[in-house]
Amino acid sequence: MALRAPTDWRISLDAAGLVALADLSTLAKRTALTGTSSLLDHFVIAPGLHRQQTAVDLNHGEYSACAAMTTGYVFRVENQAMVFYLQKVGKTGHLTTLEVSNTNPSDSGWRRALSAIHNPYTNSLFAFSAYMAAVLLTICSLAVFVLLQDWWALGALGILIFARACNVFVIRRRARPGWFGAPEPNEKSDLLILLSQDRWIRMKGPTDDVKAVTSGTWLQDPTAMDDCVTALATLLVYLVAALAGNARQEGKLVLLGLLFGSVALIGMANTSTNILQMHGRIVKVKAGPKPYLRRRLLADELVKETGEKHWAMKLGMLPAEKDDVTPPTM
Repeated sequence: MALRAPTDWRISLDAAGLVALADLSTLAKRTALTGTSSLLDHFVIAPGLHRQQTAVDLNHGEYSACAAMTTGYVFRVENQAMVFYLQKVGKTGHLTTLEVSNTNPSDSGWRRALSAIHNPYTNSLFAFSAYMAAVLLTICSLAVFVLLQDWWALGALGILIFARACNVFVIRRRARPGWFGAPEPNEKSDLLILLSQDRWIRMKGPTDDVKAVTSGTWLQDPTAMDDCVTALATLLVYLVAALAGNARQEGKLVLLGLLFGSVALIGMANTSTNILQMHGRIVKVKAGPKPYLRRRLLADELVKETGEKHWAMKLGMLPAEKDDVTPPTM
């Protein structure tokens, strides 16, 4: 039996544009891992693209308790993207050691220029391939719509690209470095972070670099203009859901393939990305996860290594001593 053309199929795809409205966090997670948006993000079209600004909520309200084992100060990790990354690499009952470094000193001019087009630091080869495949998928879809002369489908995809560009513009504006506290050059930090679900993280690196990824906030508060641009982008995505029904059956199939394919590719890129970049710094796993049967065993080991115990008492990992007069610090 001959295969019938898509136009003869008894399946209605008039609501194909609704797939773009799916409440997925795939693109928001990509934004958190890379710390900002690159120019190539314009061509990454996936469901949930109108939800990119919700990347600041990926920590699910958690602000993890943290102790500086070198000074004894106890505070919280206020950076939402950092907490999301810690949740990603942490494992229950295990200690994961992270290293923070600065990307700027060894950067060449071409690499800084390239980072505006695409983030060169946080990708494994597989993640880079998956990301670029998502970009090429959008470009190929545009070409197919032109060949089919399906101007409704071409217009719908063009609107989605413009909506994505609006969100990229806002994210890049909001991702400017903010307050990180007073500079402490030539100092080293060694932090222990307690996450929910008994996940433990140790973070090492130059103090100024560690403060840049843990202190203050990741994205600046949106301005009135940012809110307007974000609202426009959201309305445009809903407009596509209404207009996509006018496209040809073949165009709707291509649009569906683009949306499903892109979200799958970016999801795979996120899964294989184990490095966080933010404000010119890189955070990556240095060692672990190392298992511990008891949290007390972890505390005793770190106290022995650092020679300090007040930080452990302030975190509740060791019982406070009766003669301890060190004031609590939060």
